[in-house]
Amino acid sequence: MEYESIKFKDEYEGNSIETFKDVSSEHEALNARLLIQAGFINQELAGVYSYTRLGYEVLNNIEEITRSHMRKVGNEVLLPALQPVDNWKITDRLDTVSSLFEARGANSLSRENNPSRYILGPTHEEIITPLAKKYIKSYRDFPVSFFQFQTKFRNEARPKSGLLRGREFLMKDMYSFHPDKEDMEEFYDRVKNEYTELFKDLGIGDDTFFTYASGGDFTDGFSHEFQTLLPNGEDMIYIDREKNVAYNEEIATPENEKRLGVSFQNLEKVPACEVANIFPLNLKYSKPFNLTYTDKDGTVKPVYMGCYGIGISRLMGVIAEKFADEKGLVWPENVAPAKFHIVTLANKEDEESYLLSQKLFDLIGSDALWDRRNRVSAGEKLRDADLIGCPYKVIISNRSISNKGVEVQKRSTGEKFYMSIGELIDNFGGPRRF
Repeated sequence: MEYESIKFKDEYEGNSIETFKDVSSEHEALNARLLIQAGFINQELAGVYSYTRLGYEVLNNIEEITRSHMRKVGNEVLLPALQPVDNWKITDRLDTVSSLFEARGANSLSRENNPSRYILGPTHEEIITPLAKKYIKSYRDFPVSFFQFQTKFRNEARPKSGLLRGREFLMKDMYSFHPDKEDMEEFYDRVKNEYTELFKDLGIGDDTFFTYASGGDFTDGFSHEFQTLLPNGEDMIYIDREKNVAYNEEIATPENEKRLGVSFQNLEKVPACEVANIFPLNLKYSKPFNLTYTDKDGTVKPVYMGCYGIGISRLMGVIAEKFADEKGLVWPENVAPAKFHIVTLANKEDEESYLLSQKLFDLIGSDALWDRRNRVSAGEKLRDADLIGCPYKVIISNRSISNKGVEVQKRSTGEKFYMSIGELIDNFGGPRRF
């Protein structure tokens, strides 16, 4: 499936560039500082962010790439953010999930007696399970799975890691339904493999590990995370690179090491950030909602479930932090807000370098930023281009014109090339694809 970036030019050719030098010291996380400074996000509350046009381009690119993979294993739906309290009572989670946000009507009388009392969804098992009950009746209805991209709300106690841990965030969650445990485990492996391919497309495949973690109250076995190596990651994982096995520090016991077949002699302890997780839910939610089906022999059996999450906005923070250098952000091509960042070093619109920039933007403007600001210096334009981090910086100046036309700098390596506009399009042009 082809993927093209969202168009920048279309009907609006305004300047999308505005950077900010003064960033509050309260932003401890590198991703938050850089994304705010580069004008991708703005903090509204602790753990709550607005996404500007540049930020939304990156977020949308990550979502679209994820969607292309999830369509191979599921059906897309959209579930509500507001959830009925009664569903959470049925699963016995209303008083046990400490991170719940509640919403109440303006005329609420009390917490207990308010008929307009809702849960702001941190996850959607309490919605998807009773919904699936309306559609799943027979063994012929399996397997089936549903995914969505939805804003989640979790009342994190100290959301100080930028996009890595927020109170409001964008998530892809998927839920699968199966006639038995074996069918669930087979589908589970399909999703695992699809996630692996997805992270390759996002540019973090080499440093993202399938990681064993606690099954919690869902299963007697393990749940599984996808952990991306990150110097400031909140988790610590152990990796046996020889056997390609990783597990979370939370399950680091001799018994579990024996179950996983690893030795401390070969393990590497490294910081990482969880970007996805998958859980074998088994009968955790189907039982309380009485989700059953009729088998071939006429017997009524419970439905097995699995769930599969990916933090879309968290991925934006991880990618921002992982590839950043001393100059700023360095976006992989598939997720960058634009492929090219055109920097015009001209003071007037009738100068040759400005006119050449206009010609180039007319040709590639659907995937380019154009810094044509006259109120800032040439040095500031170049520094801002490095801070914003598009894959290719295209500098047009009197010097570049005397050297074939344009100067192209590859952001990730610093390589420089002088070439004509035609050569730029032949070598670097075209829509982004994976």
